[in-house]
Amino acid sequence: MPEIKNILIRLPNWLGDMVMATAFVKAVKHEFPAATVDLIAKKGVDFLLDHFPAHDRRYIFSKQEYKGWRGARKFGKQIRKEKQYDLFFCLPDSVSAAAMGNAVKAKKSVGFKKNINFFLFTNVYKRSKGIHRVEEYTNLLEQYLKKKISITEVSLSSPGPQKNESLVININSEASSRKLPKEKAIGIINRIREKIPNEIILVGSPGEKEFVDEVFMSLANKGSITNLAGKTSLPDLVNLFASCKAVLSTDSGPAHVSNALGINTVILFGAGNENNTAPYNKANRTIIRLGKLPCEPCTDNICKIYGKPQCLLQLDENIIAEAVSSQLNK
Repeated sequence: MPEIKNILIRLPNWLGDMVMATAFVKAVKHEFPAATVDLIAKKGVDFLLDHFPAHDRRYIFSKQEYKGWRGARKFGKQIRKEKQYDLFFCLPDSVSAAAMGNAVKAKKSVGFKKNINFFLFTNVYKRSKGIHRVEEYTNLLEQYLKKKISITEVSLSSPGPQKNESLVININSEASSRKLPKEKAIGIINRIREKIPNEIILVGSPGEKEFVDEVFMSLANKGSITNLAGKTSLPDLVNLFASCKAVLSTDSGPAHVSNALGINTVILFGAGNENNTAPYNKANRTIIRLGKLPCEPCTDNICKIYGKPQCLLQLDENIIAEAVSSQLNK
C-alpha cells in the first residue's frame, strides 16, 4: 500500500452518530500513526470536536450555506485547494457527502454503497447488517484494510468540572416515538423524586422548553428540581453531564454524549433497536425496554399503531427509579 500522509474523514451529521464515530477516528489514527487525520463536521454538532480523539485540522460544513449536493461539492473543492489528501473516508451514506468526498479528489476515497454513491468513491463497500453502528463504521475501515480491527470504547474527553451528586434527566427526542409522553415523564420524575434525595436537573433545547416546562409545572414535588430547558446550549450540556453523578435519558443524542463521557447513564428505549444504536459503552449504561409488544423494536419516528408509543407509556416507573438509584449509588 502506498504511503499515506494525509487522511480526511467526513463525520456523521447527527449528535449520537458523531459520538459513535469516535471509535472510528481512534482506529484510523492507530492504523496510520504517521498520517495527519483531519475531520469534517456539520455545523451545529461541530462543538463535539473539542472533546474528540486527537486530530489535526477540522472543517466545519454548513448545510445552510452549502445547499444540496452542489453545495457539498463546492465545499469539497475548497478543501482540495487547501490540502491534498491521500485517503478520504465518508461515514454518512448520503449522495451529498459522497459528492463532497469526490470533489476533494483524494487519491483513494472510501464509503458505503448506496444509491449512486458507488460512482463517487474509488473504494465502495456494503454496510454490514445486524451489528452496532460503532461496528458498522469500523467495519468500513476493516473492509478497506482487509484486516480485523479491535474496537476500543467510544469516548469523549471530559471538560473536568467539579463533580456533584446530581441527576440530569432528558425526556426529549426529535422523534415522537422516542420522546416520553407528558404523563409518563411526570410519573417517572415524581417516582424518582420520592426515591432519591439528590438534586434533579431537567434539560432540553429551546424548541423543547415548552414541553419540559409543562412537565415541570405538573410535578407533585418540585423540591431540589431545577429546570434548565432552553437555558443550556449543546456545549453547555457536555459540561453539565461531565459534572453530574448520573443521567436518565431517552434514546437520543444526549444519552450517547453522557455515556461517552463515562457518566452512569440509564436509557429508556421506545422505537429504535438498542443492538444497533444504544450508547456503546456497556460498563456505565443501563438499558430499559418494555419488550412485551409485538411491534418492538421498530424504527419508526412516529408510532403508527398506537399514536402514543406504548413501549414507553407501559414502562414500570419503579424499575426506572430503582435503576437510577443504583447508578447514583455506584
